[in-house]
Amino acid sequence: MLSLNLDKKVLAKQISLISASLLYASGAYSTAEGAEKESSSEIEMEVVEVTARLTKEKAKDVPFSLSVVSEEDLKNRLLLNFEDALRSAPGVDVYSSSGAVDANIRIRGVGSLTQVNKDDGSVVVNLDGVSMPAGNVSLGTLDIERLEILKGPQGTLFGRNSEAGAINITTNKPTEEFEAYGRVELGEDNQSLYQTVISGPFSESLRGRVAIRHISEDHWVENTTNGDPMTEPKDLAFRGSLEWDLGAKTSALFIAEKQQQEGFLNLQLLQPFGDDPGSEHTPGAFDDNEKTVERFSTEINHQWANTQLTSITALVNTDFSYLTGFDQETAQAVFNFPMEYLRGDSQDEQTISQDLRLSSLPEASTFWVIGLNLQEGERSFDSIDLVSFANQYRDYDTDSQAIYGETTLPVTDSLKFTAGLRYTQESKKYAGEYSSYGMDGNLYVSQDQRDLDDSYTTGRLALGYSLSNSTNIYAVAARGYKSGGFNDFALQSADSVAYKPATVDTFELGIKNESDSLNISGAVFFSSVEDDHLLGFDFASYSSAAVNADTETFGAELEADWFITEQFSIAGGLSFLDTEITKDVYGVSGGDVLAGNEVPDVPSWSASLALNYYQPLPDFMGLSAPALNTNLTVRHVDERPADAQNHFNLDAYSKVDLRVALQTDSMELYLFADNLLDEQYQLYGYTNAIFAPDARIGAPAKGRRAGVGVLYRL
Repeated sequence: MLSLNLDKKVLAKQISLISASLLYASGAYSTAEGAEKESSSEIEMEVVEVTARLTKEKAKDVPFSLSVVSEEDLKNRLLLNFEDALRSAPGVDVYSSSGAVDANIRIRGVGSLTQVNKDDGSVVVNLDGVSMPAGNVSLGTLDIERLEILKGPQGTLFGRNSEAGAINITTNKPTEEFEAYGRVELGEDNQSLYQTVISGPFSESLRGRVAIRHISEDHWVENTTNGDPMTEPKDLAFRGSLEWDLGAKTSALFIAEKQQQEGFLNLQLLQPFGDDPGSEHTPGAFDDNEKTVERFSTEINHQWANTQLTSITALVNTDFSYLTGFDQETAQAVFNFPMEYLRGDSQDEQTISQDLRLSSLPEASTFWVIGLNLQEGERSFDSIDLVSFANQYRDYDTDSQAIYGETTLPVTDSLKFTAGLRYTQESKKYAGEYSSYGMDGNLYVSQDQRDLDDSYTTGRLALGYSLSNSTNIYAVAARGYKSGGFNDFALQSADSVAYKPATVDTFELGIKNESDSLNISGAVFFSSVEDDHLLGFDFASYSSAAVNADTETFGAELEADWFITEQFSIAGGLSFLDTEITKDVYGVSGGDVLAGNEVPDVPSWSASLALNYYQPLPDFMGLSAPALNTNLTVRHVDERPADAQNHFNLDAYSKVDLRVALQTDSMELYLFADNLLDEQYQLYGYTNAIFAPDARIGAPAKGRRAGVGVLYRL
């Protein structure tokens, strides 16, 4: 049973009530979905500004690599959720079964080899300054201003579980003038999207914004029992924000949001999938799969002459309940017995956090930030085997306190030195109850309780040198850390022994250039990880054990954004990664993991290319400033090992997306095709060489979805 201290309950309720008050506001909103490009006599790109270090600065001045996905990119490249957006960036891989709860993110080959806990993330998701579990990358990209992918350890400013990097997401804020738009999409397989955003002022000091989106479709895997789609996934998202100027130098931002996903599937299909993937399950078995995420946050900002104060208080709830498992064909291959094998998992999680910091103002000659971060979370994760009726009830408490700081000092006019440090204290508690029926038909119950205390220091050192006003080079060394914890899939006390924390040391050299028509950045890097986390599957009991493995990665990246002419632009990225597991790991039920194996699901080569052609048209049919806006995106991923044992490889694939829009001052009418060439590829895969060496399990990606859409601005 979850509970929070009374004072925190009161605080969370106040946040919720204030934030929810804008549900009663009638106000206004913005055309954020994409201002058109305007013709000019000169090609000049906008300066890319980010908040990768918790204050606004130019991307080229940040002394580490990052990729930026803008609101226009999300729209034009058909990126409806954060998971798809991450896959568009070079060096980022998402291991997922297509469900809403199991995404495992790796950046540059660094990350859990397989997750052993829903809190076992190597990449922290930071949404408007609020830390959220990495599993929430399944959330939709509703009314997003910018998504920043920060590469390399980010423990200095973003804290726990950011050994590989951080995802820094900024949503659109209320506007000072009334703006609004509506968007509708209809496509194949009953795909539909309805979205509206309204923003504007209530008074000179008070502004509001509301965004709502609903998405539904037929699942791309057929239930061969009745010939219908396995489910009809639905996604409903809402966000309301209220910005209040309390004084000339003081402002408050209140945000309330909720996203509910229904009918999602954690696919476990026997390979090969065939041209039309199917699975034989009881009709309706997965219809009640559901995940709900709620966030209530209050951000206070105050500026003095040379300093700004920021306070962010937040409450995040993440709850889900779902069934997953094997159909009869898969169970036959795995267990040698034709039956439908299902397991149910459910979670209730509440996290309350407080971040308080002082920092320099944007454009200050010396950058600095110091802060205090507090987090308290309670989570229950329960499982039931619907064949054996074995039950596991698990409760987790996590308390974390940290102090941090970072500064960039000018040594000369061209040379800058950066140093950052964070000290964290953390405590975790675990309580589990396991029940199962023995061969004698009796019910056996056991209980387990464990504690884990830890303290650690993370940080980075960097040098940056300006070759010119448009070009910087940098060198950075960083230490990252990922907490230890307790196995989410323990079936007995012996399975819940705490697994070790992981540490990573990264070294990077890079260059960034921003000119009028070309932005380009490149980096070479090396990462060494000790005791990263690995989950071993046991097909006989469907249980797992948490173990540790060491890895190394050497790699290089290149990204560019080039306005070739006023009408034609190219954006793209290229990533090379050479990964290696450097320590033998024995006793893993899926087979021994040997030194020299590659890190799973990390391709040696990956690349993306986005082509944009914008052609103004002569006026016709009374349309104002019509133009044709065409976007073609190609994403190529090389073959990569499916699991840590390197039993087999997932095939290489190339995915092509197309969006063609007729735009005017107030409207867009467009055709779209996601996965235009209907490429069939695997999202993930694994096998067990001991119990079922010929059974390869995985998930097929979604096939082609084409349709038509319209966006209208007031």
